[in-house]
Amino acid sequence: MIQEIQLRVLPQVAADSTQLRNYIVNVKGIAQSALKGVRILKRSVDARQRTIFVNLKVRLYINEMPADDEFVHTDYPDVSGRPQVIVVGAGPGGLFAALRLIELGLRPIVLERGKDVHERKKDLAAISRTQQVDGESNYCFGEGGAGAYSDGKLYTRSKKRGNTEKILNVFCQHGASTAILADAHPHIGTDRLPQVIEAMRHTILRCGGEVHFQTKMTHLLVEQDKVVGCEAGERSFMGPVILATGHSARDVYEYFAKENIEMEAKGIAVGVRLEHPSMLIDQIQYHRKEGRGQWLPAAEYSFVTQVDGRGVYSFCMCPGGFVIPAATGPEQVVVNGMSPANRGTQWSNSGMVVELRPEDIEGSDVLRVMRYQEQLERHCWQQANMKQTAPAQRMADFVNGRLSYDLPRSSYAPGLVASPLHFWLPQPVASRLQQGFKVFGRQAHGFLTNEAVLIGVETRTSSPLRIVRSADTLQHVRLQGLFPCGEGAGYAGGIVSAAVDGERCAEMCAQYLSQPA
Repeated sequence: MIQEIQLRVLPQVAADSTQLRNYIVNVKGIAQSALKGVRILKRSVDARQRTIFVNLKVRLYINEMPADDEFVHTDYPDVSGRPQVIVVGAGPGGLFAALRLIELGLRPIVLERGKDVHERKKDLAAISRTQQVDGESNYCFGEGGAGAYSDGKLYTRSKKRGNTEKILNVFCQHGASTAILADAHPHIGTDRLPQVIEAMRHTILRCGGEVHFQTKMTHLLVEQDKVVGCEAGERSFMGPVILATGHSARDVYEYFAKENIEMEAKGIAVGVRLEHPSMLIDQIQYHRKEGRGQWLPAAEYSFVTQVDGRGVYSFCMCPGGFVIPAATGPEQVVVNGMSPANRGTQWSNSGMVVELRPEDIEGSDVLRVMRYQEQLERHCWQQANMKQTAPAQRMADFVNGRLSYDLPRSSYAPGLVASPLHFWLPQPVASRLQQGFKVFGRQAHGFLTNEAVLIGVETRTSSPLRIVRSADTLQHVRLQGLFPCGEGAGYAGGIVSAAVDGERCAEMCAQYLSQPA
């Protein structure tokens, strides 16, 4: 017999399979010999009270052996010789589009401007050493996209858009821990996600698809408002195009604007990366001096408020993680966050950002939000002595408009330079952050502290444009055969939502190809 039950247990019980099994046997009155297996289906921490509990949904196998597989497998057939589809970009949107195309019997040709995950890693390590960023191989460009080396969090609120469980199962099929199927906020980890992504590439190649690295799309091939392929340097690739270039491919936006391909300015959020000692965050969130202790995970937080009609909120929180340099070209300083799988560093960080709407920026240029990003990143680079060192200020000093004459130790490898962020950040951003931090400090005693440091700037929260597509077919509103996809097209925010959108675009592309010419 298979039975599913809800449990509320102490952290040490949830963390130890033997203790959990004994607890279930005692609570349910089941004989030890009859309980053949226990599988955790859902897991979340409830730290609202002084006594912390872990909520579990578990499946019990009573007098029945559990199934071998903990996840649902997807079959990927050989698509050699089948009609081909060009997938531009090997981030989550592009990779999941390619895998779904294979499921549907189509042959994906994946074009990625950056390098594979292993070669890309060398260029990331060089940023701290040389203070220079490779414009084609960095934390945003390369196999796996921005998520591969900037955390791998799989939490999404966009569950109505598609099958998020399918996405997690595909990750497991390619090597991710099955814990992501149970955790309330699943996370693969920056140290493990590259191997998973590489396994996805091997699936694409094994099934007859192609993956081309250091191959940047330069032009679409258009015949009578119909996209029939694209050019990458001197090579042409023929077929409908799923465009999954990510939110930092500004050259694509420039090209679309020049060619009058329909786009619209989209709101973003900008601010800073806020870094605390992880022990402090653990103490605040778990309401105890010893912090997380032996059995609890590194604590997370989420804050949101409204200041002068705009949202101020935490974004992409990385417990036990690092702050990383996320620029994609010269004369930029941009920061982001990541966490290894064990979330075991001595720091925790989060983006702290202010909502920015297109009407907040003067002018009518469709690229004006992107220009705002560029200007802020260039100004940050100038404040950082024209290096990848990042301007920083202690949190309480920022709120009180004081200079920070020294800075705490930080995870940011290229280094920090003391800077008056309260003075040079755009006033609507700085003042709203200051007010927001006061609110968050009242909500969580100890959060507003000079032990924390603000690191500038966080600007790549989402795409500054939306490439306009039909809600029914997911094709561009004018160009048939072009499927704008994922974060770069303005239709997703994060790994899972981009992956879901990639699958949807693949399905619509299959329908498009099945129609009579």
